[in-house]
Amino acid sequence: MTTPEKSRVSTGLPRLDSMLGGGLLPGTLTVVYGATGIGKTHLGLTFASHGQVADGRRGIVFDMNARGDSQQHHAYAERLFGWPLARWTHTVTPMAHPFPADGQMDAYYCDALPWVGKLRDYQVPTPDGFEFDWNWKAMYNHALYTVRPFVYFHLGEGSRRIMVDGIEPMDVPADYIQPFLFEELYRKTIHRDAETLGMEICLPVWQHRDYIDAHRYDHAAVTTLLLVTTEETPLEHLLARKVAAGDIGAVANTILVMGSERVGQRLARFLAVVKHRGSAMSDEIAEYRVTPTGLEFV
Repeated sequence: MTTPEKSRVSTGLPRLDSMLGGGLLPGTLTVVYGATGIGKTHLGLTFASHGQVADGRRGIVFDMNARGDSQQHHAYAERLFGWPLARWTHTVTPMAHPFPADGQMDAYYCDALPWVGKLRDYQVPTPDGFEFDWNWKAMYNHALYTVRPFVYFHLGEGSRRIMVDGIEPMDVPADYIQPFLFEELYRKTIHRDAETLGMEICLPVWQHRDYIDAHRYDHAAVTTLLLVTTEETPLEHLLARKVAAGDIGAVANTILVMGSERVGQRLARFLAVVKHRGSAMSDEIAEYRVTPTGLEFV
């Protein structure tokens, strides 16, 4: 008796899917490490855009960069996929009208979590140690009035993949704000029960019960790709990279690294699968190029 093969989530790149034993596992977290300019955003947007083919709806994009759209998500999405990556601005405060305005369901990009730097930058001393500054907590909680509806309404309409970009280099991730923000987003919003999240956003519940019931989804089927910028550029350094305290990769199901190496008189880019729990994986180191039409494996 043979065991049925687990369903897979295609990355949109057949060669990479093959290296992953058929693709990513549904509902898991994949972390992609690589230096700036190596092609991570191209990979992430390919994954998100492929949702239109695989799931019937594109994935959503979180940009956690504090310097605006420095990764050029909008320009890349338009050029590579003809995808006008509009910005989500809809905010739902308690008891406010919850439903997005016309056009917002075509907005797949959110940049409402722009904080970077050390945790201590956002904390104040207390007799017991440190806690978050109340002014920052107020700003963060207000940002969640944008973030949570962004996730809920898009997943309710059928999106099943999420790409998170803009994570900056860190020596000890546990000391920085971005891993904290991502963990909160991943655990308390992305993987929150759909009915519970709907009841927290669509108030009063009795008035919106029909909508909540009609838009339930299985959060365990939502697959997330997190892009982390590293100081290391050479592939060999990335492969030898140690897991530091608070590193999100320690709890990820899958880890990909993208790095460069000198080959003769040129600098070549390579991708490797470092970890892929619950699946066969290739030990191949695959060369690729960043072209005007996206990532292409050599």
